[in-house]
Amino acid sequence: MTLRARPSRRDLIAGAAGTLALATAGRVAAQTGKPNIVFILADDLGYADVSCYGQRDYMTPNIDRLALEGMRFTQAYANSAVCSATRTALITGRYQYRLTVGLEEPINASTPKNIGLPPSHPTLPSLLGNAGYRTALVGKWHLGFLPDYSPLKSGYEHFFGIFGGAADYFNHGADHARTGAESYQLHEEEVPVERHGYMTNLLGDRAVDTIAGYARSREPFLLSLHFTAPHWPWEGPDDEAESKRIRSIMHRDGGTQKTYAKMVQSLDANIGRVLQALDVHGLSENTIVVFTSDNGGERFSKTWPFTGMKSELLEGGLRIPAIARWPGHIAAGSVSDQAMITMDWLPTLVAMAGARPDPAYPSDGEDLAPALAGAAPHPRKFYWRYKAGSQRAIRDADWKYLRIAGNEFLFDVTQDPRERANLRDRYKNVFDRLKGDWEAWNATMLEERPRPAAFSQPGNVTADHYGVVNPAPPPQSAAQR
Repeated sequence: MTLRARPSRRDLIAGAAGTLALATAGRVAAQTGKPNIVFILADDLGYADVSCYGQRDYMTPNIDRLALEGMRFTQAYANSAVCSATRTALITGRYQYRLTVGLEEPINASTPKNIGLPPSHPTLPSLLGNAGYRTALVGKWHLGFLPDYSPLKSGYEHFFGIFGGAADYFNHGADHARTGAESYQLHEEEVPVERHGYMTNLLGDRAVDTIAGYARSREPFLLSLHFTAPHWPWEGPDDEAESKRIRSIMHRDGGTQKTYAKMVQSLDANIGRVLQALDVHGLSENTIVVFTSDNGGERFSKTWPFTGMKSELLEGGLRIPAIARWPGHIAAGSVSDQAMITMDWLPTLVAMAGARPDPAYPSDGEDLAPALAGAAPHPRKFYWRYKAGSQRAIRDADWKYLRIAGNEFLFDVTQDPRERANLRDRYKNVFDRLKGDWEAWNATMLEERPRPAAFSQPGNVTADHYGVVNPAPPPQSAAQR
């Protein structure tokens, strides 16, 4: 038997140093490859709901950190004023009105089950997967239900979250239906699971674990972290009693500004945990982090200086925070006035990752690389429509045409962001041109869905929407009854 000498303290230190050097070399090697991507999407977060965009009632230090270390966009738009339509544009890079699923405003319990994101359509995760990326979605999907539609059928390798539009923050297991038809159960891949805890924390936990796993594999990855916060129900981390009280997560008698602040602060804290995980695993320098929202804010949100809210094509329903950080590539503390829109992220991230777009499905978005490099803003042209209220909008440079509930407007949204001065008669030539441009564009899109679409915030629900009344439902035929 050969006896081995016991290693000295110097040998142990040298060995540890060598191990550290190897680990560091591994991390450096990982850093020199394709950039990782962490895409953080908040749900119904208003433009000024975070402190770096104007919130003063509470602070969001971790989201602020992203702005301090990256670029903050001041003219970022959502593709729609509601959840699943914007998510269609995000994952495809195209106007949502090109797909049947994108006509849903939003997908809900009454949506026909044969409507969803076609698995055959190329997506951000599938395009990155083709380029060697690992892909995972943690959080909200909202693009169709099993068995035909799923994140796993549209490019993601792993999924932990909900299939529908919302879930109770505490009751998200087998008893989820107790809180209404729009409350959905947590799933692990495509299997329902029971997990106890506050939803925002559970998604943060899984994101941190996912980052740790990818750090060990040393492969480039896309982590889509789509929080359900601060979407209703109005429950902060200490509000489990409210979860037990309500029978519908669309509780009209719940919520306060204080509760909403706690929900946003919990979102911010879990984003901080994700940033810390990137730091701990040495991934921060080569990871693109994007933070944004799927549409404008809802009931308790701060949308200043804009008017309007979720489900409206006023600026408050469309303008969102948008921040991108990539150390060494995006200047720290930079601010861009470049107008941009949700569907821009697909061509931008695909290009940054060195992946190839599918020429059969050209993006309607624009690569934001020049803006992220500090280029001067250039004019953009965006189009929207929303069936409830027969809403239409187009922004062309500084001009915006808007039709809502039968009324038409022309605004200069750079000089008048609150959309108060109607310039349609003063600049009739501009008004007519934009209206005609919208009609020409609309003719290239799918027709709006045939099913009725009611205002989600009529006057009997939201006091400052007085006069907004949903029409009575049409009489049903004997066959329909």
